[in-house]
Amino acid sequence: MIGSVVSPELRARVRGAAIPVALAFGRMGLTPNALTVIGFGIAVIAGFAAAQQAWIAAGLLVVFGGVFDLFDGALARATNKVSRLGAFLDSVFDRAGEAALYIGIAIGCLSADFHPGAILAVAAMGASFMVSYTRAKSESLGFTPGTGMANVGVAPREVRLVLLTIGLLMTGALGGVWIADSDFFPPTLDEGQPVLVTALALITILATVTTIQRIIHVTRQNPPDADSAATPGGDQHP
Repeated sequence: MIGSVVSPELRARVRGAAIPVALAFGRMGLTPNALTVIGFGIAVIAGFAAAQQAWIAAGLLVVFGGVFDLFDGALARATNKVSRLGAFLDSVFDRAGEAALYIGIAIGCLSADFHPGAILAVAAMGASFMVSYTRAKSESLGFTPGTGMANVGVAPREVRLVLLTIGLLMTGALGGVWIADSDFFPPTLDEGQPVLVTALALITILATVTTIQRIIHVTRQNPPDADSAATPGGDQHP
């Protein structure tokens, strides 16, 4: 298996640490699915902050949303409410929140006439979605059952969120991405531009590498009943 930098042991420890907080939310009357929707809402707010070029606020919201995302699964497991519907909603809302965030970054960059940042934001979103899609599609066809595919590749979601958070916070701290101009001085390049470019480029490259690693991992397997797993009318090839 092509391992992730986030080991299964680390995942288990983090999930264990999230249980007390998740149970506290449960005592407040919140369900795992409600926590999923709240996490999505935080991601949307982060995207709105990025669109307004409030980079530090966006970075802090990404951290908060990333941590909050632990609680829905932790609460479901702790209260024996794990379900396929819950897993489906969690995955769908995670992707929707990720899209809102990257779209917000692209809008913020376009507002500052920083087109390379907008292009890289779209590229990072597409590459990230491919990581998730390869996992979802492979598991639906019987490859790497359970959550094993999450441990394949150098840049799972946790790694991408860390890179994005650091990029957003440093971009804000270094002056954003706006190009200052005046009648007396030539345009000056804010130091936040190369930082944001680096973060988004790293996410794009590492997510693409992760997708390739997962494809290689799948091609080396022979899942049971693979032919029956293919659905009629799907994009199956011999």
